[in-house]
Amino acid sequence: MFARALAVFPLHAKPDDDIIPLEGSRYFTAWEFPVYAVVILVIVAALYLWGVWTLHRRGDRWPVMRTVSFVGFGLGGIALASFSFLGVYDTVLFWTHMIQHMLLNMIAPVFLVFGAPATLALRALPKRPRAVLLAVLHSTVAKVLLFPPLTTGLMVASPFALYMTGWYDLTLRNDFWHDSLHFYLVTVGSLFFFPLLGVDPVPIKMPYPIRILLFFLTMPFHAFLGVTIMGSTRLIAEEWYLSFDRAWGLSPMEDQSWAGGLMWATGDITMLAAMITIFVQWIKDSNREARRVDRALDREEAQRARQAGLGYDDGKYNAKDDPR
Repeated sequence: MFARALAVFPLHAKPDDDIIPLEGSRYFTAWEFPVYAVVILVIVAALYLWGVWTLHRRGDRWPVMRTVSFVGFGLGGIALASFSFLGVYDTVLFWTHMIQHMLLNMIAPVFLVFGAPATLALRALPKRPRAVLLAVLHSTVAKVLLFPPLTTGLMVASPFALYMTGWYDLTLRNDFWHDSLHFYLVTVGSLFFFPLLGVDPVPIKMPYPIRILLFFLTMPFHAFLGVTIMGSTRLIAEEWYLSFDRAWGLSPMEDQSWAGGLMWATGDITMLAAMITIFVQWIKDSNREARRVDRALDREEAQRARQAGLGYDDGKYNAKDDPR
């Protein structure tokens, strides 16, 4: 029974396994579907789609692109990182792990956040669960976990801690810590982007200039680490990667160089795209606020005009001028 239970969890490639070279069609056919990961993703997708169906059933609308963003690109990105050749070879080749890392930590969380799951839940849930969710979103724990300077610090420090200590080597050798790393990457990425992209209600709303600054601050750190990995003359997890004794693909040193380049490029592109998105949101919000102020001024001007027509003088009503 214990062996059957363990079979539910993925057994990641080890140096003594018979590794099929990642060549040709293997890029498209190398898929594995660990049961527990598939179940989690299906449950999350089903809950989201249930919320959308609930709104449509009562006549409310939910933007299609939010559904596509969350289910298609967000959960789909996690599935791609976990089940495709990226997941199959993530302990064999450093560059495949790095693509997986960036998908789980930077790309998929952006689409999950744009899917506005908290807003959907607040609109779809009954009164009592909605009140509980609101209490959670405005709790002290949420304020701490979603405090942008803290999440930015985690986003910056985590890759350094992962690749400059024995943490990464541990995730290669231990299946539990390997899968825990995937969960951690998605969680930290979601906590980072959730308050900064500003789609769902958050306990602490940061001004747009501060959001742009926090995105800007993360860029040089990812670039620095990527360049450091590219230029390193010592292999990260050297004993592990050399023990595969591969006769195919990139050499271990070339593999690491590619991984560093992928971190540098992907990190900068993602953060730049996020900064542009925040800037566009800032302009749209400013335009909406300007239109709101204009409407308020128009109403005040119309009210003054009506008052003048009824015989008001400096806001004081003159009864003899009342046509009634």
